[in-house]
Amino acid sequence: MAAFTLVEVMMGMGVMGIMFVSLYGGLSYGHRAISLTRQEERATQILEERMEIVRLLSWNQVTNPGYIPATFTDSFYSANPTNAASGPLIYTGTVSVTSAPLTETYANDLRQIQITLKWQTGSLSHQRQMTTFVSRYGLQKYIY
Repeated sequence: MAAFTLVEVMMGMGVMGIMFVSLYGGLSYGHRAISLTRQEERATQILEERMEIVRLLSWNQVTNPGYIPATFTDSFYSANPTNAASGPLIYTGTVSVTSAPLTETYANDLRQIQITLKWQTGSLSHQRQMTTFVSRYGLQKYIY
């Protein structure tokens, strides 16, 4: 009866060890990539939500200093999630309303709104922003 030698067994165990470490590394990388993608998607949702709120404001509300809060916070999870995370992920945002960077005659009838969102994942800082213009008379007045 033939058997494996100690050297063959050790080589086989070494190859299996490398395979398991590679498998763990791949799973770990996939988990981090999916987690980061979910965080970025949530950031985009928050930015879109804030932009939709701005879209519904009147010109007087947009130009009234202090009407649009300059800072806000939002969480990654809803208030009562099904699968809550162990640590909270908090997004902090800033909203700036400035004059449009234009020299045309209608520049006084435009405002630039920029929403910036920041969050921290471990030791990494992330930031996303959206910018839009709001006009006094609506977009249709400038097209025709």
